[in-house]
Order: sequence, then structure tokens, then C-alpha cells
Amino acid sequence: MLSYRSKPHCGGQGVYVRHLSRELVRLGHEVEVFSGQPYPELDEGVRLTKVPSLDLYREPDPFRIPHWREFRDRIDVEEFLTMCVAGFPEPRTFSSRIARLMRDRAGDFDVAHDNQVLGTGILELERLGLPVVATIHHPITVDRRIDLETAPSWRKRLTLRRWYGFLRMQGRVARQLRMVLTPSESSARDIARDFGVDPARMRTILLGVDDVFAPPTAPRHPGRILAMASADAPMKGIATLLEAFAKLRTERDVSLVLVTRPEPGGRTEQLVDRLGIAEHVSFVSGVSDAELVEVMGSAEVACVPSLYEGFSLPTAELMACATPLVVSRAGAIPEVVGPDGECAELVTPGDVGELEAALAALLDDPERRARMGAAGRRRVAELFSWRAVAEATAAAYEDAIADHHRSRPEQEGPTRADR
Repeated sequence: MLSYRSKPHCGGQGVYVRHLSRELVRLGHEVEVFSGQPYPELDEGVRLTKVPSLDLYREPDPFRIPHWREFRDRIDVEEFLTMCVAGFPEPRTFSSRIARLMRDRAGDFDVAHDNQVLGTGILELERLGLPVVATIHHPITVDRRIDLETAPSWRKRLTLRRWYGFLRMQGRVARQLRMVLTPSESSARDIARDFGVDPARMRTILLGVDDVFAPPTAPRHPGRILAMASADAPMKGIATLLEAFAKLRTERDVSLVLVTRPEPGGRTEQLVDRLGIAEHVSFVSGVSDAELVEVMGSAEVACVPSLYEGFSLPTAELMACATPLVVSRAGAIPEVVGPDGECAELVTPGDVGELEAALAALLDDPERRARMGAAGRRRVAELFSWRAVAEATAAAYEDAIADHHRSRPEQEGPTRADR
């Protein structure tokens, strides 16, 4: 399993790697995760092989200048130079490191699972005799589109175009992949549209929710609203929520908890200060799963104001905690929450007035909150199981391996499956 960065507690890639690898092992498979920094937290029985980068974006010193002794090879030089011209190098350079590693190890594995790396080096694995299945959570072209639309200046737009330059490579790689897994029908449509992937080569496999996410045992905090955002980015819709919250504060005693680490001096901090709500907004980050569940269960209402999501694990996790929701009618979120009004109130993304009214109505209706929370909990129990994800993913592996053997030239060397 290949993941160029695997942040443990937020950003779906690290969560996906951890829970899927654990359940595959429980099904009897052997799993080795290859990851760059930040490395994932993995469960017993899953092997981790670290594939270190220069870690140019680490906290608290992103875009750092490494010491010359840190450079090990040409790939490191490429990584640094790409950052220097405002590009994002990690998908390409991680895939190059993996291609180099697999020249000696491809025969150890039956299948490679690419967790949205989509770098050119991934295609080399097929040439080494190793079939590749890739998960695309959603095409990052959507992030680029939203970031460009909200950019404050032409200079910022130019910088963003350079940053997102890796997408041309990802599209080319995605079109050549043997099989693509995606967590929602919405993502599948967007991958077909933006990356040009043949829908016949895609499979939709819903994501799971870990059992640790459960309803709270302690009383919820009156007037507390919670939102989760894996990144301080326009796509997460936090600006819309902050403006709606500021309007609510003029009439109600409410507080807002944001599960995110805002960029110091970034747009979120600036907007909080401009709206005069700093003493009523708190930020939570770097917590354990148990602490995160406690925070999720402490709110009377949670909000997912994103302008787009390929699945939205936080939405499903909040439902598992029986926390009533106001969510955007965007991307795959309606697929996750189901019929409008049963598990969540759906609102137009980016509409401050509609979001404010929906939050106010739910805060005023404790009986509806209880019904909504119970319905969300039932939906998660019925649909979102990591074991089911692992079973469906293992079936996709089997099909990819069989397809690989049908198409593989006879002169290629044996893989582990042949031995």
C-alpha cells in the first residue's frame, strides 16, 4: 500500500491507510505500507516501510530550506527545486522512490495499492510485473478550481497554478491505471470528467467508520457548534460558517469549536479577528482518537460547510457519534447523509443566510436533534463498515491480479503469486 503522506488523524489519506490495512490483515492478508512523512499510525500486524522525503512542508517550518547534507540523491534535488518554483513535488518524487525500491522487491507482492499518489513512477510497477490498483478519493482538480476562484490577486492565481502543476501528471497516470477505486458516485463522475478515466475501470467502495466513534456518555455543551476541516483551505467552507456564526452570536449564547490547525496569520485567523468572535471560537488539533470522539460528542450541533467533498469521513464519524448535522449540498455529502432532513439538514454551499437559519432552527429544536442523531447513528451502522471496505477492496485486488495475468507477456519474470 503506497501513500506519499499519511497524516494520522485528519486528511482522509492517513485514516484510510490505517483502517483499511488493519481490516485486510484481519481478513488474512499480508500488508506492507510504504509512506513518506508524516508517517501513519498503523495497527498490529501491518508492516511500515518508511520512504523519507526531504519533508519540506513539515510543521512548524513549512517550505523550509534543508541543509546540504540532507540531500541524498537526484530525487531529493528535484523535490527541492520544484518547491523553489512554487510547485508541489511529493506525488512525483515519492513515486520515483517507490519505483526504485520495487526494482528489487516487486516479486514480494501480489498487488500494489496506490493511495492517490498517481505519480509517473507508479506506472513503472506494472512494467516490473506488479499489478496496480489505485484509490482516488476525489480529483484535486476540484481543489484547484475552488482555490483559483477565491484567489485574491493575479499573483496568487499564478502561484496556485504552479502549485497544482502536478495535476497534469496525475491525470495522465490515472488514465493508464488498470483499476480505480473511489468512495462515492460523485467522485466517480468527477474523476471521469476531470481526469478522463473510463468509468468501466472504476469501482465505488464506500468508506468506513471506526468503532471508536460512538455517542457521548456526558451531556452535550449547550449552544456548542462544532466543525471539522482537515485543511485551512477555501474548499472547506469555514469562511461561510464563521460569518453565519457571527450572525448567530448577535442573538444567542453560542460557541464554535473548529477541529483544525489554522495557518498562522492565515485567512481563518484574519476572518475570526475581523468578525470580532475570537473569544467565542476555539481550535482543536493534534488530539488522539479518544479525545476527538469526546470533542465530537460535546456539541449540540455539528456543521460540514464544505464546498466539495469526495466522501467526507468527518460527516460519517459525526453521525456515528449521534451528533445532529447541518451540511452542504455539495459533492458526495448528500450520498453520505442520505435523505434530506433524516440524518442532516442540507443547505446550499456558500450561502451564509441559509446556513445561519438552519443552525438556529436546529439549536431551537432538541427533539429533532435527538431524532437526527439517532438516525445518523443507524445509517452508519448499516452502511459504513471498514470490514466491508476491506472485503470489497480485496475482491478488487483479485480481479486486478487476474486481469494482469491475462494481459502480461509470457517473458516477464514471476511474481509472488506465481510462486
